[in-house]
Amino acid sequence: MNKFFAFVEKVLMPPMAKLSEQRHLRAIRDGIISTMPLIIVGSFFMMIAFPPIPALDALVKPYVAKILIPYRLTLGLMSLYAAYGIGYSLSKSYKLDGISGGVLSMAAFLLTMIPLNVEKTGWVLPMGNLGGAGMFVAIIMSIFAVEVLRFLQQRNITVKMPEGVPDSVARSFEALIPAAVIMVVIWIVRILANFDIQTFIMNLFKPLVTAGNTLPGVLVPILLITLLWATGIHGVSVVGSIARPIWLTLLDANIAAQAAGAAVLPNIAPEPFFQWFVWIGGSGTTISLVLLMLISKSKYLKSLGRASLLPGICNINEPVVFGAPIMLNPILAIPFIVGPLVTGIITWIAMAANIVSRPYILPPWTLPAPIGAYLATGGDWKAIILVLINIAITMLIYFPFFKVYEKKLVAEEAGKAE
Repeated sequence: MNKFFAFVEKVLMPPMAKLSEQRHLRAIRDGIISTMPLIIVGSFFMMIAFPPIPALDALVKPYVAKILIPYRLTLGLMSLYAAYGIGYSLSKSYKLDGISGGVLSMAAFLLTMIPLNVEKTGWVLPMGNLGGAGMFVAIIMSIFAVEVLRFLQQRNITVKMPEGVPDSVARSFEALIPAAVIMVVIWIVRILANFDIQTFIMNLFKPLVTAGNTLPGVLVPILLITLLWATGIHGVSVVGSIARPIWLTLLDANIAAQAAGAAVLPNIAPEPFFQWFVWIGGSGTTISLVLLMLISKSKYLKSLGRASLLPGICNINEPVVFGAPIMLNPILAIPFIVGPLVTGIITWIAMAANIVSRPYILPPWTLPAPIGAYLATGGDWKAIILVLINIAITMLIYFPFFKVYEKKLVAEEAGKAE
């Protein structure tokens, strides 16, 4: 295992560390994360419209359309908000004006939806492409808009205002030529060339979305995230930058299916799948290890378990990852990697067989896992049972490795006492 860690540190860590700080991926991550408050609030309105208590269905049914309005203006527009956030973050990374970058990105995204048959459809934007389905389009157009802005400003192809003009006015005029270039380019492609940018980009990424919903598509990010954590890199930050657009697209499709009254939701593995059924207590399902620490013979592990219990219940596991430590620890890293893979397989099978409902709500990630899983699945009590089963299974996986590590620490503590 030490040789394996040496290999990972030498081969995997350097490129992954660079990837985590890659300018565009970091902007995508920050831009999408900025939409999370709206997504969470919108999810709760979805839960109110389709309450987990069957007796309330008849009570809210006449008001479903009105209740869903906040959902349609939050989750239903998540790609629009993300376009602004990505453009803002990427512009700031280039030391450009963030507001100009965000506005241009949002405009570029909206321009891809220009209707061609205005006489028939009128000036109506398709709401379906403003939600999770349009996330990849928002990402591509945001990068395009900011790179045009950067390219022109680096070459001083901008409108310069004289000194004394307020900064806000000067910045808006500096973005004038980039705005014209962006709008003209997209207008030529979308209108004159009659090229459907939205459909092209969505079809381009469709295989990734489909693959992300399969069992291998679930296990690969789990493996990468736990491997990176075990070597000291924040795995979710790296892998999530690439995978989160896929997870949100899957989530959006589930929400739309639920709103349409589908009996079975189409997707198994949106982000709540990982949050509530795999990362129980944090990456590596470390709540199971914390529970074992509470009854440890080692004074250090027992005190660490007590200190880590409340954060672990709220899915914060840095105290145990860096305190045990799990990072670069050949003994505890094995169950840290294997446990989530096993629970990922069990959960995927349970949902594929429709034993447990598929998630379509994104509750706040700091909720205790059984509560979060219950809410995420729209009130399926079997989700709570599955979470408890996954905790029990990972405890069994951690147990032999935990005992080996505990024995080592007990011996060290006894040596110090002597």
